[in-house]
Amino acid sequence: MRFLKSRRRWLSWWDGRIRSLLFDLAVAFLCIPTGDWGIPTDSVVGNAAQILVVLAAFLVRRRFPWVPIALLVPLSIVSDPGPAVFVAVYTMARYRGPSVQLWAAYAVAFGASMLGAKNLEPMDVVPVVLGLLLITAFPLLLGLWVFQRKQLLASLRERAEQAERERDLLAERAVTAERRRIAREMHDVVAHRCSVITLQAGALTMTAPDERTGEVAEVIRSTSATALTELRSMLQVLRDDGHEATGDLADDASAEGIASLVEDAAAAGADVRLTRPDPMPETSTEVGRAAYRVVQEALTNAGKHAPGAPVRVDITADDDVEVTVTNGPGRDDGTEAVPGSGYGLIGMRERVTLAGGALRAGRTEDGGYRVRAVFPALG
Repeated sequence: MRFLKSRRRWLSWWDGRIRSLLFDLAVAFLCIPTGDWGIPTDSVVGNAAQILVVLAAFLVRRRFPWVPIALLVPLSIVSDPGPAVFVAVYTMARYRGPSVQLWAAYAVAFGASMLGAKNLEPMDVVPVVLGLLLITAFPLLLGLWVFQRKQLLASLRERAEQAERERDLLAERAVTAERRRIAREMHDVVAHRCSVITLQAGALTMTAPDERTGEVAEVIRSTSATALTELRSMLQVLRDDGHEATGDLADDASAEGIASLVEDAAAAGADVRLTRPDPMPETSTEVGRAAYRVVQEALTNAGKHAPGAPVRVDITADDDVEVTVTNGPGRDDGTEAVPGSGYGLIGMRERVTLAGGALRAGRTEDGGYRVRAVFPALG
């Protein structure tokens, strides 16, 4: 990875690609004049210096397009610049576009081409000038076309990114509006009915004809009050404008709160037993909340679909934290079953998966039901 970063830094003039450097090196070799430079042929140092100057000038043409243009003048004095004129004009048009610099550079390149055409007869001047104009106009137009194409692609890319940002913004606004609509509906319907249940249960507690009725009414009141508190916390989360909810749905929604959850279910008349290690295993906030919700949903489902059946909650902590809720087959007492939404198991599975665990649920051999969630332990 460090090598790739270093390579991109050293090849930044060639867009971080070796093939671009090799291409410019090949072009630079093609631009070396082959005529007489006015230096003795046995001067190895002189010839090498001339070649290095041309190579260096055309290797940096992407970053400094004026360097090849400036080199055309001395090249045209000592020899015919040849392909160097075309490469220099194309480079200036490609990287500078239609500007004053381009037309000045084109004038220099055309003048260098005229200097390279030595010993012209007077009658050959006009045809040579017209020919050079046509020949040098081709790399000029080609460079301008490539420049405009790059500008167009950049503009289209910017428009596409802007459209994507606007689409994300509209989607975010739609999600926020939907969250607020759901919060309003829940507040107007569910919160109102929970408040009525709490008030009626509280009144029944005070006027109960016997102690058992008063105890049941108190359980109903405390449970509905807790549900109302959790509902208010959830409404706050739904109304949060941030990308992530900052509120917590319940203060006791953790592994430590499972004991109180089981106690509340037992106080409501359920036959439920809890087996857990002492002390409870250390878990992350996400794992603790998911384990709490799994037990909560499993107890709710047991009460709906198997009323009166014994329920066992087992928590073990070895390599992983395992939460198992098992209920026996329900007894048919003639009461109407509580309708279910069908989303309980889906919600449990999603919570467990987001916490990094796995969930299995299914029938037992005796006709009961078992929910087992396995979570990764800390450390």
